[in-house]
Amino acid sequence: MADTKREIERKYEATDATRLPDLGRVAGVDRAVPRGRTELDAVYWDTPDLRLAADSLTLRRRTGGADEGWHVKFPVAVGVRDEIHEPLSDTLPPTLAALLRSRVRHAELEPVVRLLSSRDVHHLLDADDTLLAEVSVDTVLAERLAGEGSGATATWTEIEVELADDGDPAFLDAVEKRLRKAGVRPAASSSKLARALAETTPNRDESGGDTSITYTAGDHVLAYVREQIDAIVRLDPAVRRDLPDSVHKMRVATRRLRSTFKTHRTILAREVTDPLGAELKWLAAELGLDRDQEVLDERLGSHVEELPATLALGPVRGRLRAWSAARRTGARRRIIDVLDGKRYLDLLDALHALSADPPLRPAASRKPEKALSRAVVKDHERLAARVEHALDLPPGPERDTALHEARKAAKRARYAGESARPALGKPAGRFVKRVKAVQSLLGDHQDSVVARDALRTLAIQAHAAGETAFTWGLLYGREEAAAEARERELPEVWARAAGPGLRADLKHR
Repeated sequence: MADTKREIERKYEATDATRLPDLGRVAGVDRAVPRGRTELDAVYWDTPDLRLAADSLTLRRRTGGADEGWHVKFPVAVGVRDEIHEPLSDTLPPTLAALLRSRVRHAELEPVVRLLSSRDVHHLLDADDTLLAEVSVDTVLAERLAGEGSGATATWTEIEVELADDGDPAFLDAVEKRLRKAGVRPAASSSKLARALAETTPNRDESGGDTSITYTAGDHVLAYVREQIDAIVRLDPAVRRDLPDSVHKMRVATRRLRSTFKTHRTILAREVTDPLGAELKWLAAELGLDRDQEVLDERLGSHVEELPATLALGPVRGRLRAWSAARRTGARRRIIDVLDGKRYLDLLDALHALSADPPLRPAASRKPEKALSRAVVKDHERLAARVEHALDLPPGPERDTALHEARKAAKRARYAGESARPALGKPAGRFVKRVKAVQSLLGDHQDSVVARDALRTLAIQAHAAGETAFTWGLLYGREEAAAEARERELPEVWARAAGPGLRADLKHR
């Protein structure tokens, strides 16, 4: 089983002549204890086109040190990474290979850099001998093993300060203050691998980019599309690690991307995006199986907990848990199977191909203000037609279905506004805010529809088992009242999102 730790560290430039200042004078430190020298031999792996390095990921096999073995590091924030470790073996462990699959896909991994580090370690301890941080002075020899610059070497010395588990990140500020007073400055590279690649790449272009670019409608749409593709790829390992809210976020990214393909058909050719949209719909559905049940569980569970004991008749909590468990059995295994499947990897390849060589139509070269505002207004008109149709229907199943369709249109209009916001500015921001309010209201209404269906099923099961169905009927009535309340609120919420001034502001940009 892979071990995971949150690594919080800072790196500093040094030379062979650099001497550590007395870190025992840092606030909170009782003494700095030398722990000796360790020799480390690490080989870093990547695809030939360095996909992992491009996303600031590292995969290495390291010998020497207390944690020798295979390591994968995922960036979390500046100076913060999640390190996942597997014991030393000759081949890459399958658990780590799976976490990298969304980046690697069908490519091969190969050794790209070897780092030989001579590490002089010091522990910073408080008065109770509790470890506060580990300070290392590393003398590094890097050798490029593959790709451009193969055979090139680089050497440097750096200081690394790693916070102890459960330590206060503010402590690193105190250590840095002491180091700076001694003339030690933060490192320019975020990792040893990044520095090794930079220093062994011949003819590096360090010039700045062109800041006088005029952005087209296609540029803005592609920026949003690439953002969603990157989110899907980035969230894949989080879903595999079962991190909180990762499935939901990945599903939202697939929906945003599919919606953008529909909204901007004048920008991106449908013969390419329509098949991708169909595959994204499939992926969202697969991801939604467990997520929808999770949302339903939270809603029904909170309702049950709010009931006074006098109204919770029969084994209500136990039946709800059993019903939920039966519906969720195997859901996570199914998600992992989907992410490991050829269909999903082919979709990622196709999305990467679209990002690298987008199927732009002539309208993509136009100025963004007019082209994007027109697309947003069109989606808003589509939403208006669905809301007005739903409001014209009498309460009941037909109206529930119409409101659900309006909810989907609200999502599409909201995502359209999001994609246009960099070009249209504040008017698009206001548009997104107003439409999101409509979407939220309609979403709560739809959740109530789904909850009522579940409550009816639970009532039938309880009755068949000889239990009273009173509580399930009570909750059904409350959900029915909640849906009616949302329907009464809709005209006012919609009026704020339907004002002609909102669309006019978009058109006049």
